[in-house]
Amino acid sequence: MKTILITGASTGIGRAAALLFQEAGWNVAATMRDPSHESVLNTLPNVLLHALDVTDLASIQAAVAATMARFGGIDVLLNNAGYGLFGPLEAVTPDQLERQYRTNVFGPVQTMQAVLPQMRAQGSGVIINVSSIGGRVTFPFNSLYHGTKFALEGISESLAIELAPHGVHVKIVEPGGVKTDFAGRSLDVMQLPGLSAYDASLQGIMAVFADPARRAGYSESIDIARVIFTAATDGSHTLRYLAGQDAVAMAASRAGVTDEAHVAQSVERFGLRI
Repeated sequence: MKTILITGASTGIGRAAALLFQEAGWNVAATMRDPSHESVLNTLPNVLLHALDVTDLASIQAAVAATMARFGGIDVLLNNAGYGLFGPLEAVTPDQLERQYRTNVFGPVQTMQAVLPQMRAQGSGVIINVSSIGGRVTFPFNSLYHGTKFALEGISESLAIELAPHGVHVKIVEPGGVKTDFAGRSLDVMQLPGLSAYDASLQGIMAVFADPARRAGYSESIDIARVIFTAATDGSHTLRYLAGQDAVAMAASRAGVTDEAHVAQSVERFGLRI
């Protein structure tokens, strides 16, 4: 029986993935910052619920050790936990900047470091890093979030080459919009008192993202979880998996224009102005 360790399994994509893999007969280490509120995963067979905060190296190491002790090994690591900053880069605080990169970049790197010795020893394994269409396509006022996703994609691509001789595959899953509570639970808005220069532009982009028609095209968490399951089980050397029809459409649209055209089109599309 194969084993997957999932970060950020309390809600959304991570929770859907935990349920999907468990139903498919896998051992599942479902980790989250506070497991005490979980009332379903802890009742299922072959599921280990464990605390893991990706900003805390000791908790990463403890969760990996507990998974090894319970299931004897880890076949798949799913780095799913994430956090997003929204707003003008000019307004970011040092604490917000630190948290953004510690959650979305440093945490996944340290989790990969924790599982790699065992994967190398067994000569097999799959690491799946949940990025975003935001690892390919940029939107205004998401600069630092994009920075972490571009970083994770670069790390993953290089690591895929590095680990190929050891039988360990690295995969990147790039969801588009997902119908989760990410915006309310894991999104932090950068605000600087007295900074009003961006107000009109912020209103423009918020109008676009608040459009119900846009949200109607978002995927359900289970749809992304199914893409993750494919990445974990297809045995291929595929590196990137677009997840969601909107992600596919956005990637194709971005690939069809120059950098300069993308910038100009985004300014117009989002109604950015002074």
